[in-house]
Amino acid sequence: MRIPFRKMHGLGNDFVVIDAREAAVSMTAARAAALADRRTGIGCDQLIVLEPSDVADVRMRIFNNDGSEVEACGNASRAVGLLLGGTQFIETLGGLIRSEARPDGVSVDMGAPRLRWDEIPVSYAMDTLEMPVGWEDLENPVGVNVGNPHVIFFVDDADAVDLARLGPLIENDPLFPERINVNVASVVGPDHLKLRVWERGAGLTRACGTGACATAVAAIRRKLTGRKVRIDLPGGPLTITWPEGGTIDMTGPATLSFEGAFEDSDFPA
Repeated sequence: MRIPFRKMHGLGNDFVVIDAREAAVSMTAARAAALADRRTGIGCDQLIVLEPSDVADVRMRIFNNDGSEVEACGNASRAVGLLLGGTQFIETLGGLIRSEARPDGVSVDMGAPRLRWDEIPVSYAMDTLEMPVGWEDLENPVGVNVGNPHVIFFVDDADAVDLARLGPLIENDPLFPERINVNVASVVGPDHLKLRVWERGAGLTRACGTGACATAVAAIRRKLTGRKVRIDLPGGPLTITWPEGGTIDMTGPATLSFEGAFEDSDFPA
C-alpha cells in the first residue's frame, strides 16, 4: 500500500504531513524517526499525522525527528491551517487551537500561556519570571508553557550563544521532568526581538512557532516590549500578539513544497 504525504515548511522548519483522516496510518516512534531521517527517509524536523477528532475539525499528532511525540508545534499548525484552508479548529496534545488561512499568511490562536512552575513544568516550586537557575552564562530564564514547555534567556547577542552545546544540556537537565525547549533572545528595537531555538527532540531549528510565542510572552511579562512583537528567527519573521487577559495570536507564512508517496512496507510501524 502506498501512503501519500505532503512536504511543507514554515520559515524553513519542515514537516512531512500525512493525512490519515479517511484511511488510518499506524505511527510509532521508530517509524516516525525513520521517515524523518534525511539520509534514508523523506527527511523533516517533525512528522505530522492528521486524524479524525471528536472535539475539533481535525486531530494533529506531532512527532519530532527523534520519534518522540510532543504536544504542540506552531509552525506545523500554520502548515496544517494552509493545507485545510479557511478557519479550522485543531486538536493537539497541548490543547485546542484555531487556525485561519489569510492572503498574507496563516494566523493561529495558540491559546493562553501557562505560567505556574507546575505548569511548565519544573521539578520544584520557583518564580517562573526570574527563575533562580543558570547554565554557565545563561542565567535567570523565564518559564512559559504554550502547549509545550519553554525557557527563554534574554541575552545581549543571541548569535553569540553556543546553543548547539548548551541547548542539549539544558533540555535534558533533571530540573525539567518533560525536557524543555531552549530559547535565547535579544532585543533588536522597540517591539522587535531576535530569537534562536534549541528544540526539544529536534535540535537547532530555523524556526519555532511555539518558541516565538513563548518568547513574546516572556518579553511582555518583563516589560521589554509591547503586546505586539516581531520575532526574527533564522528562517524569517513571525508576528506575535498577546492582548492583556487574552490568548496568543501567531501570524506568519507556511509553504507546500511538494507531494509524494511511500510504500507502507518500506517503513514498518
